[in-house]
Amino acid sequence: MTLVDFSRPVAEVARQLIGARLAVAGVGGLIVETEAYDGEDPASHSFSGPSPRNRAMFGPPGHAYVYRSYGIHWCFNLVCREAGHGAGVLIRALEPLWGLELMRERRGGLADRLLCAGPGRLCQALGIDGSHDGLPLDAPPFQLEPATAGVAVVQGPRIGITRAREVPWRFGMAGSRYLSRRFPG
Repeated sequence: MTLVDFSRPVAEVARQLIGARLAVAGVGGLIVETEAYDGEDPASHSFSGPSPRNRAMFGPPGHAYVYRSYGIHWCFNLVCREAGHGAGVLIRALEPLWGLELMRERRGGLADRLLCAGPGRLCQALGIDGSHDGLPLDAPPFQLEPATAGVAVVQGPRIGITRAREVPWRFGMAGSRYLSRRFPG
C-alpha cells in the first residue's frame, strides 16, 4: 500500500519520496536520491510525446515506468501527475536494508554502500526489469511507504543528461553515504 500522492507536481513528489521505504518482493530500503522529469521538460523521455518505449509515463499516476538506459541498464521511475501528462520520478539510489544477501548476489558482491547507488545498480539489486513496466505501485511486488519522520533534503541539478542540466530537480537525503554522487557544495 502507498500513501504517496502521485497526482501532485513531479518535483514535489520527488522531494517527498526521500526517506520513503521501497521494496520489490521484500527486497529494498530507504529512498535516498531521486530526480524529477516532467512532460514539458526537454530532458524527459516524454517531451516528444508518447511512444512504445515511454507509454507507461502517459498512463495513470502511481505506476512504474521502467526502461533500458543505453540498452544496458534498467531504470525505475514512478509516474506522476494526471494521466497523459508524461511525468515521472527516477529513483536514483536507496539505502539497502532488506534482502541484503539477495542484493549482494545480484550485484556480484559489491560493498553494501554501492549496491543501490545509481539507477542501474538499484534495478539490478532489486530485480527490477522490463516486466515491471506499467505495474501499479500500490500492489505486489511493490511496497512503498512514505517517510515516517522529517528528513533533511538537499537539492541540485540532475546528472547524466545533456538537456536542461541546470534544472535543480535532483533530490537527496542530506548526509547519506548511499547517494549515487555527491551534491555540489
